[in-house]
Amino acid sequence: MLKRFLVLFEPFILTLIGTVVLASLLPPRGPAVPLFDIAADIAIVLLFFLHGAKLSREAIVAGMNNWRLHLAVFAVTYILFPVLGLGVAALPFLAPPVAMGMLFLTLLPSTVQSSIAFTAIARGNVAAAVCSASFSNLIGIVLTPALAAILIRSGGSAGVSLASVESIVVQLLLPFVAGHLLRPWIGGFVARQKKLLTLVDRGSILLVVYTAFGAAVVDGIWHRLSAEELALILAACTVLLALVLLATWGLGRLMGLSREDAIVLLFCGSKKSLVSGVPMAGVLFPPAQVGLVILPLMLFHQLQLFACAIIARHYADDPVD
Repeated sequence: MLKRFLVLFEPFILTLIGTVVLASLLPPRGPAVPLFDIAADIAIVLLFFLHGAKLSREAIVAGMNNWRLHLAVFAVTYILFPVLGLGVAALPFLAPPVAMGMLFLTLLPSTVQSSIAFTAIARGNVAAAVCSASFSNLIGIVLTPALAAILIRSGGSAGVSLASVESIVVQLLLPFVAGHLLRPWIGGFVARQKKLLTLVDRGSILLVVYTAFGAAVVDGIWHRLSAEELALILAACTVLLALVLLATWGLGRLMGLSREDAIVLLFCGSKKSLVSGVPMAGVLFPPAQVGLVILPLMLFHQLQLFACAIIARHYADDPVD
């Protein structure tokens, strides 16, 4: 089962890498730039509209029951992660846009699909994982831009402005709310169109990545970032992930959570959403910065999938651990 799950990610990972290569070789220039920017904006609006229509109110109500677990996931996602992010962003060897990207990474909500899938593989509390991951993303639509505006600006960066937060509201929050309000009429259709939602999810990411990296290439990203610096970013992401995995594992033991709930805390608390992060970065940051800002997120995304796959296999092979 684990191997089948990992295979599902391989085509997209390869496509994501191919998109970066394409943007490096053939970035959008001249009249094509505003066209790709408009297309990316439309894709982002559609993405959050569909996710709003997908989220059921029953899931929101059900999620209120296991409040200790959800509070723990929230604390790790939006308190522990940002604190660690501030420490990582202060490292002197990181270029300012990369440091901003490391901090932005730690402010994002948890993943939904992979958190639930890994929880299922590890024989954890799938229902609780659905609620925790959904809550994390729902809150993140408002909380992530707010934290970015406070923490990144407090670090002396002009990367996040009030206008950027307003754009988040218009392009992300309003479509999400509109989709959720229309759920009684379109929710059933959206639920049946899993392929459409997957296509919009991945297509919006690829479009924003191509646009962002294209702008970064034109701005000279590969001349400003050496192989050594790329290795340092990868190392920083690895250490960050290891610290959070250890923290969520220890917190589950400290709280006396059941094995099933501890698995939810481990997977929902340790991951960050590429689906939410890339569109948000495209709205929050200037085009010339977005490529470097999302680079840590893209590396962290691959690392978390690899690490969580190994952990999920451990729990699956030893269910009474």
